[in-house]
Amino acid sequence: MQTQSNKIDFNGQNIYVGFDVHLKDWKVTIMTERLSHKTFTQPPKPEVLHHYLIKNFPGGTYHSAYEAGFSGYWIHNKLLALGINSIVVNPADIPTTGKETIMKDDTRDSIKIARSLRNGDLTSIHVPSLPTLEDRGLVRTRATLVKDLTRYKNRIKSFLYFHGIEFPETFIKPQTHWSNRFNKWLDEVAMSEPSGRASLNVLLAQSSHLRSSVLQTTKQIQQLAKTGRYKTRHDLLRSIPGIGLLTAMTILIEIETIDRFDTFDQLCGFIGLVPSTHSSGDHEVIGNITPRGHNVLRSAIIESAWIASRLDPALNKSYHDYCKRMEPNKAIIRIARKLTSRIRFVLKNNQPYVCSIVK
Repeated sequence: MQTQSNKIDFNGQNIYVGFDVHLKDWKVTIMTERLSHKTFTQPPKPEVLHHYLIKNFPGGTYHSAYEAGFSGYWIHNKLLALGINSIVVNPADIPTTGKETIMKDDTRDSIKIARSLRNGDLTSIHVPSLPTLEDRGLVRTRATLVKDLTRYKNRIKSFLYFHGIEFPETFIKPQTHWSNRFNKWLDEVAMSEPSGRASLNVLLAQSSHLRSSVLQTTKQIQQLAKTGRYKTRHDLLRSIPGIGLLTAMTILIEIETIDRFDTFDQLCGFIGLVPSTHSSGDHEVIGNITPRGHNVLRSAIIESAWIASRLDPALNKSYHDYCKRMEPNKAIIRIARKLTSRIRFVLKNNQPYVCSIVK
């Protein structure tokens, strides 16, 4: 006797999930191969999403996508552990209509992500390993501390200027600022009221604390560079003129592996060292470098390019040749690309860089 079964089985079917991540909740859209199932709000927990999929689409093959942002990659790693094929996408790579640009909200964003995922229009960004993410946090923390220290230095100078306190003749030049003698002078600056001295003391204490934190973090980065995970590649990068400890470690923790990039142009595109182009018919205009790129890497490499253009004979000659037909700020971008080529070479071939001699 044949019996009726009410059991639902989605074995062999793909289920697509797009969600917009926020701190307090997620806006989730679920689609099948042919239908849009539902858009709803859920708590910001991967386990809740997994339970919903198991309950409503048992046996299915689950695919999910969300935009890279403040939430990092822990959601992605958790979804993978739960058996969901998760990807993280660059928001700029999600196909968007003109209407969706004008009428933007969380619901439309989740629908757009789910639809693009189902259509195969999304490409995952590179997700670093957990050790790399934590090492990256150390290097980025130092950069944040340096910015905070600069702000406090500016606040101290603004305080002195506001109260009409002039620098002694010894400290007229900016290069003499923030030395031990300069800090000692700041400690002895006289104010007419105790409250004024107290205000300056607070600024000086914060500045001193930040200096100590920057120094401590720098030492930790130096120790990290000597570990087996980085030492060989760090030493290779340091063989390139203009590349110091911080730039080398920034490159290694931001790129993670040079094998991610098949070509030099892909690496330059990731960093943001490619020009923007506008063409129509026979008319083509090549503009400045595209605004899209890795701001941390781009800043580090361009800063190193200024140093490399003085230390590397070949780069020095190239820089002066470029300056004959363009502004120095544009010429240094060309030098940064050449420096990036050297970076790629030493990491790809595991060979130290040898300066060429210009004859």
